[in-house]
Amino acid sequence: MDSPAPLNMMKLCVGADSPDHLAAWQKQRFGTAPACHVTRMWPKRDSEIRDGGGSIYWVFKGMMLARQKLIGFEERIGQDGIRRCALMLDRDLVRVAPVPRRAFQGWRYLEGGNAPTDLPRGAQSEPSLPPEVAARLADMGLL
Repeated sequence: MDSPAPLNMMKLCVGADSPDHLAAWQKQRFGTAPACHVTRMWPKRDSEIRDGGGSIYWVFKGMMLARQKLIGFEERIGQDGIRRCALMLDRDLVRVAPVPRRAFQGWRYLEGGNAPTDLPRGAQSEPSLPPEVAARLADMGLL
């Protein structure tokens, strides 16, 4: 019997223009340690994501292009005393089939059955298309 598809999260990637740019920034910022992204809200379904092997799917300029496995959630208290959630991420950034997404605030849950498929391993090392080009090709039904 197949196990159910994992529950995931999706998030706009602000400050990085592409998966390659995000990977370079994370390498510079975190070295070899796990990457993390601190968010204001704690996911109510964190155990479903963690126990199911979920990922965070990154949206770049209106196109979902990559994912990273979520390996944990850690509490962080800001200088303002407010509790926040650090999404702990595997360093492997996996490119996925481009999917257009409208802008949204914060993060959203993404059911596993609605998540885009990973690109073949051979395509992972190819430079990613600029998000604007991927969006145009998707609009034309070519991606």
